[in-house]
Amino acid sequence: MAAASKRREASGDESVVRERILEAAFMAFKESGYAAASTLEIATRARVSKRELYALVGNKQQMLVACIQERARRLEAPANLPVPVDRATLARVLTLLGAQLLREISDPTVIAVFRLAIAEAVHAPEVAQALSTIGRETSRAALRAIVMQAQASGLLDGHPAELAEQFHALLWGDIMIDLLLGVAERPASRAIERRAHNAAEAFLRLHPQMAPT
Repeated sequence: MAAASKRREASGDESVVRERILEAAFMAFKESGYAAASTLEIATRARVSKRELYALVGNKQQMLVACIQERARRLEAPANLPVPVDRATLARVLTLLGAQLLREISDPTVIAVFRLAIAEAVHAPEVAQALSTIGRETSRAALRAIVMQAQASGLLDGHPAELAEQFHALLWGDIMIDLLLGVAERPASRAIERRAHNAAEAFLRLHPQMAPT
């Protein structure tokens, strides 16, 4: 019992230290650039030894991936979303997921990751690659899943990936570019909900319900 308790305590301590390392890594990447940031700088910021840093997280690229993965989990579709069995439910599901994506991706921390990927595109293309394959793909996978559910219910017709991209474009418009350039502020909660609702309505107007065969 005592040994098991100590293992749980050690595991909890490691989780806290790992979180501190990832926070330190992100700050170092943002301030120094991914290519220029060193593991020594990250270890110093996190108040750990380099040996502990490698044991708990790994090398610099593994730290980058872990930072993106932590945030990407928030882009997954909530487990309690209703199955779209009619157009009204589909509109509600698209609005809910759209608002979640807008809220999470427009977070200043996420925008900072996008800016980092752009700044390091030449010297460290692995930043953009990790952001694309982990972060952006997570949100697109969530949209594709909803589209495929709608298709199974006879509510939509077309290629799931293309339909998901269309909704994504309607949802974002030019706001991502404005956020990256710093010429727009993160939308307020009500503005996010309104934008998601309008995108869902526009998407459904573009794709009328399939005619019964």
